[in-house]
Amino acid sequence: MAEEVPEEADNPYAELDRQVIQLFALVGEALAGATVSLLTSDRESAKELANRDIEIDQRYRAIERLVIDRLSAGNYEPSELSFFVGLLSMLPEIERSGDLAEHIARRAIRSLGVEMSPRCRGLVERMGEVATRMWKIATDAYADRSTSAYSIVESLDDEMDDLHVTLTAELVGGSLSLPLAIEMALIARFYERFGDHAVNLARRAATLQTASPNGS
Repeated sequence: MAEEVPEEADNPYAELDRQVIQLFALVGEALAGATVSLLTSDRESAKELANRDIEIDQRYRAIERLVIDRLSAGNYEPSELSFFVGLLSMLPEIERSGDLAEHIARRAIRSLGVEMSPRCRGLVERMGEVATRMWKIATDAYADRSTSAYSIVESLDDEMDDLHVTLTAELVGGSLSLPLAIEMALIARFYERFGDHAVNLARRAATLQTASPNGS
């Protein structure tokens, strides 16, 4: 998890940054936990993680409302307007990423992990590792207003795409039952989409570097 932005006197938006970083962290924890629950068939943990999506949705709506309220007040500089608009474009992607983590957790509730072949398990485990790393980098990119993180996340996304293709080929090979193969194809797609969101968020975080009211 990225370090929280300190609440300094010259940064009236520190609390907003703090809440956004917390939202990032909740989604990252949900994804990592969902992957572990899926592989270990921990149904109770999976249920808890799936239900946690409610908290993610609530925090997303609260931050969105805070940004809209500040925009409605009309008391901001042009650079601040750019920051707020950029943040409003990022928030839905963070929320949708939380939904993907929830989808994986709900598959874990069905104990799909015990039915996976060793090859599929290994691929899913690696997809979870790559997705979690991508999300951490995207989180840090927002916290630090980094312009260099995007290329790193994009490179990891190439690996994610390769893993998606490999797992899909494994499923087409017919080593699993048809119902399980369908569920596994969905899970592979969830990880692949999660990676896409991380790439988009890292790219947008880079554009906040000059627009941010933090003056980063």
